[in-house]
Amino acid sequence: MTRNRISRGVKLTGGLVLGAALVLSLLPVVGASGAEPDPVGMLKELARPLLGYGDSGAAAPKGTDYQLPQLQGLEDPNTYVPADNPMTAQKVELGRILFFDKRLSKNNTIACASCHLSEKGFTDGMPVSTGINGLKGGRSAPVSFNRVYSKAQFWDGRADTLEDQSIGPFVNPIEHGFANHDEMVAKMKQIPGYRKLFQEVFGRDIMIQDVGRAIASFQRTVLSGNSAVDKFDVGGEETALTDAAKRGLELFRGKARCTRCHSGFNFSDEKFHNIGIGWDTNTVDLGRYMVSQNAEDIGAFKTPTLREIARTAPYMHDGRFKTLEEVVNFYNKGGIKNPHLDNTVIPLELTEQEKQDVVALLKSLNGEGWQHVSAPKAFPK
Repeated sequence: MTRNRISRGVKLTGGLVLGAALVLSLLPVVGASGAEPDPVGMLKELARPLLGYGDSGAAAPKGTDYQLPQLQGLEDPNTYVPADNPMTAQKVELGRILFFDKRLSKNNTIACASCHLSEKGFTDGMPVSTGINGLKGGRSAPVSFNRVYSKAQFWDGRADTLEDQSIGPFVNPIEHGFANHDEMVAKMKQIPGYRKLFQEVFGRDIMIQDVGRAIASFQRTVLSGNSAVDKFDVGGEETALTDAAKRGLELFRGKARCTRCHSGFNFSDEKFHNIGIGWDTNTVDLGRYMVSQNAEDIGAFKTPTLREIARTAPYMHDGRFKTLEEVVNFYNKGGIKNPHLDNTVIPLELTEQEKQDVVALLKSLNGEGWQHVSAPKAFPK
């Protein structure tokens, strides 16, 4: 097997550490108990060393460039940040607050984080997601890490940018439940802390586009790299993978045909494929076709990244498979026949041992770069 032996290491930057301390000096906050915390004090002091500003007493510059870490196995994420939405520490922190705030739903019960839990690989561990008033969606929650590299967003690619994706669920009647974005912004403007923080970060009153810019900036900090596969295949660490996983890597690139769709450093071709999911039921989700209106896209869904795949069960856009073993068996049989089945999906004729080896490889794709994410201890008041 030919392997790329370029060692890039892991470059960690102070910008990776996100803390509520960064913005507590900018706005009133309310803690879990409802009591007003000490305004700045110790938290402000803690923020400076974490973000690399020493202990001179000077606040972090408002326009400080935010550098994403370079993780082994990944391309430099900083080169994927759009020029019209540059990263700053304050914008990222605002996005984190918005991501976790349940008040950004019609009845204060649903946050972005409700369906994207860090311990479940930034999914919710359910076949389909539950939104406002217990309503069920029709698809599973896509993972929200490594979105900095992604092009079209959602299973069907209906959002062209991460900024657009970040505000879409707010006006979905079974997710956050707002009738429109104006209704949501009006609710946010009733919170003085948010008005003050948006002025500080964007220099203007709250607008939905800036909500999207902040949440997208935070989502770009959620990465996954430096997995055991990266350590072996890029870093040249022979002991990083088990023998079974090494055989699985050979199969992944060869007989199992996985790289036909799960290609590149993020294990996704960023394209849409019909593999037959749903064609064995009475109702078929038309997927990408509903966006493109192209008959070739009927039943096609975006190829998800395989990074952190062992954490993100259940699998497929309808969450039908509970285990990776079930997923491998599905592909081994050649998917589900239908008039629009992708021509890359064929029976694989893997042996039982080969299927186990592929699963071992998939379980070696858990990495790092997302563990810093945590809910704020306080929200704007």
